[in-house]
Amino acid sequence: MRERDGTPPGHLDERTAVLMLHGRSVPVLAGFDLEYKSYSWADALAKDGYDVFMMDLQGSGLSPRPKMDDPRNVSPAQQYLLKPRPPSFTPGPPNYPFQLTNSNSDRDELNTVVEWIIRERGVKKVAFIGWSAAAFTMGPYAVKNPDKVSSLFLLAPIFPPEGTSNAPDPLPQPGFPTFLSTKDGTWNGWSNEVHCDGQREDEMRDKVWDAIMKSDPVGSMWGPVGEGRNRIRNFVRWGWNKTTAAQGAVLGASVPVLIAYGEFDRQANTSSEDPEFNFSVPALYNSIAGDHKLMVKLDCAGHSVVWEMQHKNVHNLSEHWLKHLKVDGKTQGIFNMNTNGDISPAP
Repeated sequence: MRERDGTPPGHLDERTAVLMLHGRSVPVLAGFDLEYKSYSWADALAKDGYDVFMMDLQGSGLSPRPKMDDPRNVSPAQQYLLKPRPPSFTPGPPNYPFQLTNSNSDRDELNTVVEWIIRERGVKKVAFIGWSAAAFTMGPYAVKNPDKVSSLFLLAPIFPPEGTSNAPDPLPQPGFPTFLSTKDGTWNGWSNEVHCDGQREDEMRDKVWDAIMKSDPVGSMWGPVGEGRNRIRNFVRWGWNKTTAAQGAVLGASVPVLIAYGEFDRQANTSSEDPEFNFSVPALYNSIAGDHKLMVKLDCAGHSVVWEMQHKNVHNLSEHWLKHLKVDGKTQGIFNMNTNGDISPAP
């Protein structure tokens, strides 16, 4: 966990704590605290007076990665990416034939951090900011713990409206602990969502990858020299769907919710016959039972908007939300944001 404390001296009684959580494949510091130009979202919030915390779940970033240091525990379908081979590595079935973590363990880890922040910083509640698959952890946690969560800002949230509510049996689930991604594969994957001039800077290809590798001392030594491989934890999930989002009318009531996503985002909005991978951001908005809910579609933005031209507008949107819990003076509704940061009601 990393902290950027922006609380002014003498104002500790006014401290507002914000906790930021990463998605599936990008560690928290590369996503929220990229030290390049104006891309650090955490720094922007700290400069606005917030006490900002960023956490990596087990298996991500600089948190412990049990079983993931063993290259044999990489998906057998991806072990070909380990060239040149790490020392003593011979391709084959995983030595630990299970997925690494699950929804229960992730939410337990989140709770540990939340309770630590509340205790150590003397706050009553914590404001959540989550990107992408962070919704699987932060959404259900907020539903169960509204006494600890002041608000929820979800950027490009992954939400399967018909996803399963029940834990699989047995746990841990069979499989393997580790997926891999490459520099080219990561960059080219983002390219499918770039459709505007100037949507992202070419320099981001190196800046983002270098930050990911800085958070992965083992993966950075795998694969081609000087490039590395991004190790991605394999986890099994459940309990985040339209039933959960509506449960107890918590979301949108005692926990106000702001959802933002890019118009070109095809990771958070999919079309799949498998309900576990059929994702929809608008379905999340519609599933939230409370009235204090807002959704903003960002023009000229994809799933990786934190590294695109709209990033500063996202920072400003989150700062305004944390202060006022409103968008355009309203506590409910659907809006569009253009590249100048102007907000208007969706047609």
